[in-house]
Amino acid sequence: MKAVRFFGTNDVRIVNDLEKPSPKGDEVLLKIGGAGVCHSDLHIIDEGIVSGVTFTLGHENAGWIEEIGDDVKGFKKGDAVLVYGPWGCGHCKPCQHSNENYCDHQSEMAYGGGLGLNGGMAEYMLVPSSRLLVPIHDLDPVVAAPLTDAALTPYSAIKRSLPKLMPDEYVVVIGVGGLGHVALQILSEMCSSAIIACDITQERLDFAKKLGAAHVVNSMDKDAAEQIRNITGIKKAKVVIDFVGASSTIDLGTKIVGLDGDLTIVGLGGGKYEYNMNVLPFGVSMTNPYWGSRIELMEVIGLALQKKIKIEIQKFKLDEAVEVYDKLRKGQIKGRAVLVP
Repeated sequence: MKAVRFFGTNDVRIVNDLEKPSPKGDEVLLKIGGAGVCHSDLHIIDEGIVSGVTFTLGHENAGWIEEIGDDVKGFKKGDAVLVYGPWGCGHCKPCQHSNENYCDHQSEMAYGGGLGLNGGMAEYMLVPSSRLLVPIHDLDPVVAAPLTDAALTPYSAIKRSLPKLMPDEYVVVIGVGGLGHVALQILSEMCSSAIIACDITQERLDFAKKLGAAHVVNSMDKDAAEQIRNITGIKKAKVVIDFVGASSTIDLGTKIVGLDGDLTIVGLGGGKYEYNMNVLPFGVSMTNPYWGSRIELMEVIGLALQKKIKIEIQKFKLDEAVEVYDKLRKGQIKGRAVLVP
């Protein structure tokens, strides 16, 4: 079996001689249709945030059931499914609420397949429990694979702020990349607030307009905050969602979020913020959500089935994985790259 394996910091290799797994109990073996390439992978590969283990990369996975263990119920060979990404213990209170992304035992476990355990950048993937599978019906697994993160993560971040996204308010999206371009589509479908998009290239700003942004601002402009405040007026933005997470974008967010607003930092850009009560408006909630729940993934699939969201993808072969990661580092991937075995 061929797979894209992580051996250590800056050491990713294509391996061709792995043994095809066999499921037992509640395990399920998938024939992978597509595996999304996420910027989070670069934190593993370049920064060594997962160390001491060798595993197959890929945490955005979809395919067809190839074989099931004896205890699996409700699935059969040939079913098209997504793999829910964050794997919890399955037993604690958050997991029982389908919030495995906030499992009580997260600090004691690997985060999931492709994040310390074997993921889906391979011809086959062994999923440890059928509870981690979500049917995708007639969606193409190659196109659907990034829904597990590139759509689920922004959907969950937006959903928590929906009560504040009224028609007379503004929402700002910072970063129109793999997650941000999906967030714009979700916002366009689920709220009536005016959308302001920020990025650093004209190409991405033009892309944002096509996806529903009413206004666009280059976040590299020295007066970017002033430009946004000229749009929103004195009340500023009710919700700001930062898909970059660098110090500069966090700083921008603090300048444009309004009283009792939400400043949601999704991006893993390593930014820092020094709290100052004279800068951050009163009532602002600053949060850093992680992924989303299994139930929310089902809701995301509903949006995709209704053709209300579409992830821009570029297809590549497994053998091209190292080159694809290099393109991702250089910002040369539009939307989401998907590896297809």
